[in-house]
Amino acid sequence: MDITDQELSHQETTLSENQGRVLLLACGALAREILDIIARHGFTHLDLKCLPAILHNAPEKITPLIEEKIAEHRAVYDDIYVLYADCGTGGLLQATCDRLGVKMLRGPHCYSFFEGNDDFEKRDEFTAFYLTDFLVRQFDAFVWKPLGLDRHPDLISMYFGNYTKLVYQAQNPTDALIDQARGYADKMGLEFEYRPTGYGDLEGELITFAKG
Repeated sequence: MDITDQELSHQETTLSENQGRVLLLACGALAREILDIIARHGFTHLDLKCLPAILHNAPEKITPLIEEKIAEHRAVYDDIYVLYADCGTGGLLQATCDRLGVKMLRGPHCYSFFEGNDDFEKRDEFTAFYLTDFLVRQFDAFVWKPLGLDRHPDLISMYFGNYTKLVYQAQNPTDALIDQARGYADKMGLEFEYRPTGYGDLEGELITFAKG
């Protein structure tokens, strides 16, 4: 299916519907990576439904919507897996998944599981600002405009003054994406670090879910 980042950002989207036995409820920001993993491993028994990536700007909405979707689809599938990490829900998403008997991704957020949760924790990078492939492509929509920096660039130091570097965690990098990310670091007055992570823990956990 040909779908744009804009659609993944702002609407719920069914990206694969193979009448499979397993449903993946995922963040739209992970859609391209999940579809690649599914194709790479030939997982034809998986269906993928993505919720709008823009929910990350309102994380309090993620848990109730996930619970609603589990209830809506549970009778149709043998298993449902939630492809979100905690993602700012303060443990509520994990508690809900535990109560409903549904497994979800480990880790606090996608920056952690793309890096590899263990490696991310060891780095202890409190002054790093992270971008993934998706966020490089959607920087204006997810960072610059929501913070009002397109209208008030004088606020850059207030928002980013405690950061020292921008880390681009690349899943499927291109020269253009690397240049974009470097440009955003310059724009924010931060050092730039390019870190090719691939899919990190996402691929391993998805394989485990696929195999039941």
